[in-house]
Amino acid sequence: MNVIQTAIPGVLVIEPVVHGDGRGFFVEVWHERRYRAAGIDLPFVQDNHSRSVRGTLRGLHYQVEQPQGKLVRVASGEVFDVAVDLRRSSLTFGRWVGVALSGENHRQLWVPPGFAHGFCVTTDSADVLYKCTEVHAPQHERTLKWDDPGLGIDWPLEGMPLLSPKDAAGAWLRDADVYP
Repeated sequence: MNVIQTAIPGVLVIEPVVHGDGRGFFVEVWHERRYRAAGIDLPFVQDNHSRSVRGTLRGLHYQVEQPQGKLVRVASGEVFDVAVDLRRSSLTFGRWVGVALSGENHRQLWVPPGFAHGFCVTTDSADVLYKCTEVHAPQHERTLKWDDPGLGIDWPLEGMPLLSPKDAAGAWLRDADVYP
């Protein structure tokens, strides 16, 4: 597998080896020893799967307690996946990275604990799967505003996104609960 460092230390793009032929393909999406060697050395305790239609934006989500690391991939369709550094002590606090993940490119994004995460769907639909290092804890969940000008995320959207009420009511970074 190929591990690509992003502009924010700790956020990684993983390009697994894809074995393809006339029948289809095979790809190893998780191998503990290989991922540990790449710097992803936390236990996964929950797997999630979401399906969304074009123009849906989910996020930017994080948990103030029980922060989750997420290994994100797309089984079908394509999304623009984003990680925002919410560690106040970090030199990259408030910065974001985004990458296209798709069922065709098989890329994965490692979003470490201490980051908000979100994505927007750029195809008719997308199936997003992600492994989490902590269980979902609704009482600790927070949401950043997807369109916070202080973040300046360049979402590849055509008009206003489809948002849940929770995502529409997210906090501005300047008012958000963040990590030390």
